[in-house]
Amino acid sequence: MKKYPDQKPLQPWKTLSRKTILDCGKYLVVESHTVELPDGRQISDWPWVATPDYVNIVAIDEAGGYLCFRQTKYSIKGESFAPFGGYIEPGEDPLRAAQRELLEEGGCEAREWSNLGQYPVDGNRGAGTAYFFLARRAHFTAKGLSDDLEEQRLVILSRPEVEAALAAGQFKLLPWATCVLLALLYQDRMDLKGEDL
Repeated sequence: MKKYPDQKPLQPWKTLSRKTILDCGKYLVVESHTVELPDGRQISDWPWVATPDYVNIVAIDEAGGYLCFRQTKYSIKGESFAPFGGYIEPGEDPLRAAQRELLEEGGCEAREWSNLGQYPVDGNRGAGTAYFFLARRAHFTAKGLSDDLEEQRLVILSRPEVEAALAAGQFKLLPWATCVLLALLYQDRMDLKGEDL
């Protein structure tokens, strides 16, 4: 990217104060912030949504199959494909959370893990951070013990089936589709380079 000499570095907003306006426990807190913009202006009622950080995991088994769920979610119409995932516990390392969720939800462990990045969910309103992982050479070690409220069934898809599901919008949540797309991109780059990135 070309840098222009007269450009100053971009400045972040500053949080001057915050107050809780809705507390629904550990899964949702809504706050009102007073923020100061880089030009000195202040906004006294900026809404902020505090939710836990979470992980999503694309798991590929030893035979190259993509393990995922066909499931329902309260905010989604109909069924959706979904990768593994869940909230990160307070103080828990994101990779450790991903390994725990894969074991809890799918009864799986994986021999190879790759970090696909971390992404704030909403750039202006909070809503936590998503941590994405690719788990390769996954294998079943136990029965999954998912405590999800929604119904879900484990399925194994081929790479063409995953691509067709993405193209048809069958990974219906933005973080799910993003995680799967990043995993496919990562796999393609690995195939080209012949090594882990």
